[in-house]
Amino acid sequence: MPMRILICTAQVPFARGGAELLVEGLRDALRERGHTVDVVALPYAWHPHDRLMPSALAWRLLDLEYVNGAPVDQIICTKFPSYAARHTRKVVWLVHQHRQAYDWYGTPFSDFVNTPDDRAVRDQLLRMDRAMLGEAQRLFAISRNVAARLKRFTGLEAQPLYPPSRYAGRLRAGPYGDYLLSDARLDAAKRLDLLLRALARARNAVRCVFIGAGNDRDRLERLASDLNLGSRVEFRGFVPDNELIDLYASARAVYYAPFDEDYGFTSVQALAAARPVVTTTDSGGVLEFVEHGVTGLVAPPEPDAIAAHIDTLFDEADRAARLGAAGPARVAHITWDRVVQALLLR
Repeated sequence: MPMRILICTAQVPFARGGAELLVEGLRDALRERGHTVDVVALPYAWHPHDRLMPSALAWRLLDLEYVNGAPVDQIICTKFPSYAARHTRKVVWLVHQHRQAYDWYGTPFSDFVNTPDDRAVRDQLLRMDRAMLGEAQRLFAISRNVAARLKRFTGLEAQPLYPPSRYAGRLRAGPYGDYLLSDARLDAAKRLDLLLRALARARNAVRCVFIGAGNDRDRLERLASDLNLGSRVEFRGFVPDNELIDLYASARAVYYAPFDEDYGFTSVQALAAARPVVTTTDSGGVLEFVEHGVTGLVAPPEPDAIAAHIDTLFDEADRAARLGAAGPARVAHITWDRVVQALLLR
């Protein structure tokens, strides 16, 4: 029976990434299956930190049981703080919590510091998450990595449920070309500086195409210049879908080694396109798909070690092809049919 469903998500103004693609994909998948679906997106501010709780409260104040007098059969909440929304039939598909207060706390990626004010906000977030996530009729996470974090910090159990790529069914295998592909947002947590340093230390003059945008682009371009990488590095920004699919199809390999990634659409897309992935031992959710010597190569997060793996794949095209060929089967089970069946309350 068709249902009326709201998908709840928090939107950082002027930013677009994997969470936005997940929400759009879920919306379209539900509509294709005959449901009436819309997205509720509220902006949120994380700085100063005392704005975090009001952002959550804004969700709490919404009445999502009815819209203009008509009932809403179910809501599906995604990333922080959208899961503060109230509904008798609330399902959470957790993208991530506020990582700066959780797993990034105490690392260079967090803007929380060890002050009484920040500790108080962090304690509030922990209490809120335990209560609001605990209300869900069903609780899923987009990866085993996200589920493990949730268990660690709140004691709540979530079932991993992998989201398909927006390019599922369109990615294809082509020749193993002469360039490395990086498809990642240009920010510090994606550790593209690590890739640039690895390229500078590789024996082969490997060419790398970077796609994606972000506030770290200027710094990365300066670093590439300082490392004398010259024309070996190309920053293309966002590219049209057809160009992106072509770039995956003809790359020798794909580099994707963020720090403790939630999930990693890039690795799933690379494997679907039969491209081996070069990643690192601390890349988080990426390692749920990339197995060393099977679907890619996994190195310590050090430029020399990554450079050695890059050289291997560019020295041995047949090895790149063998690793790439194992990719599609590794991600074949990630489908919208599976996701929709899990998320809907019948």
